[in-house]
Amino acid sequence: MPDVVKTKLSGVMLIKPEVFKDHRGEYVELYNEDLYAKSGIGVKFVQDDISVSIKNVLRGIHGDIMTWKLVSCLLGQFYLVIINCDKSSGEFGKWESFSLSDKTKHQVLVPPNFGVAHLALTDKIIFHYKQSTYYDPSSQFTYKWNDPIFNICWPIKDPILSKRDEL
Repeated sequence: MPDVVKTKLSGVMLIKPEVFKDHRGEYVELYNEDLYAKSGIGVKFVQDDISVSIKNVLRGIHGDIMTWKLVSCLLGQFYLVIINCDKSSGEFGKWESFSLSDKTKHQVLVPPNFGVAHLALTDKIIFHYKQSTYYDPSSQFTYKWNDPIFNICWPIKDPILSKRDEL
């Protein structure tokens, strides 16, 4: 069963799946609906997505008001930042960072109304996430990666950005 740890942000959880290692390599089950439900995660996921980035690419801060996300790193290592973007919450603007890698296999469960951003720390990363709703670009919100309202501590000053993230 995965080990589920509450974080300092309400609803955000760090998940540590079991990793089986032997002389052949490793095996990890990234998601099992029954085991996750027994661990208190009853989210129904409908879509899986992957983004591949090179070192120093920063994606985000993106999110919407409806979607749960289960984030994991399939290759490399990235710096993940989760931000409470619910303006009606007393925790609006609070954020927490995580280092996810293919070595630890840790995951982060992100509730709706939270922004997600990540920075590639290795030459190549594969960022994987499950979503509880189908992607709808019209429902997305975006904040600039270095928006002063959040005061996020990034380990980089000049990341590689998309047009959407430069605005």
